[in-house]
Amino acid sequence: MEKQAYKILVADDEKEIRDILKLLLSEEGYEVVEAENGKAAVDLAGEDVSLYILDVNMPVMSGFAAGAQIRKRYDAPMMYLTAYSGEADMEIGFSAGADDYMVKPFSNVELMLRVRALLRRAARYTAPAGESTGRKAAADEAEALAAADGRSTDFGSPAAEGPKVSLENGNMEELSLGAGFQSEHMLPYKDLVLDLDSQSVWKGEEMISLTRTEFQILELFFSHPKKIYSMENIYQSIWQEEAVGDSTIMVHIKNLRKKLGDSSRNPQYIKTAWGKGYYAD
Repeated sequence: MEKQAYKILVADDEKEIRDILKLLLSEEGYEVVEAENGKAAVDLAGEDVSLYILDVNMPVMSGFAAGAQIRKRYDAPMMYLTAYSGEADMEIGFSAGADDYMVKPFSNVELMLRVRALLRRAARYTAPAGESTGRKAAADEAEALAAADGRSTDFGSPAAEGPKVSLENGNMEELSLGAGFQSEHMLPYKDLVLDLDSQSVWKGEEMISLTRTEFQILELFFSHPKKIYSMENIYQSIWQEEAVGDSTIMVHIKNLRKKLGDSSRNPQYIKTAWGKGYYAD
């Protein structure tokens, strides 16, 4: 795909920031659409948008709330910009389906490197059937986090059902996994089951809402137990390119542990090999 085919939506309440981003992106041949608040970004969202760059703190609707609503309908990559570097903001952003996160003031060179990387990943990725359910669930969770952080939203989420199998009589039955269960579409690990088709994770009858990136990291670990992955290894395995910083991976691991009910001091699922990386035992 040529650069001219990429359409990037930039949402920031500061006109100076929008002007800088438009100049940088336009010089690379990208089409740029501007929004001055989160609601305008939601209104301008569409299948033709290749990348969303959203400021976190915007009037009318925050970037987190806008991103969560956009993510329910569209799978284009999303980058958040913020003046704050706190992990709480990063956790909400990644839970909302963000693919990257940059703190202001940002380096123009680094920004463009990240934009190109996100667009390359999107060009390689085709969402599998059923992933939208997991995406929506993750967006719903992000809205709950944003609301708890003072950024209220009014979107609902449907109740999730456990994995099912088709019986010979044509009826559907809840999937009950025994200790020796194996399937090319299901990846069991301890008391968790990864549904590779829908990219969802189940703990008993409860579905754990993960973003696409979180699911891919978990699948990487569970497919290769005991193998230690450095942050560079994880980045290269998931995004198939050289790492640009390591804070993104650290926040994803922290979010995964939190969602899985894991402890960083005595983890059951994702363990730390100090000075080396992470692994599933």
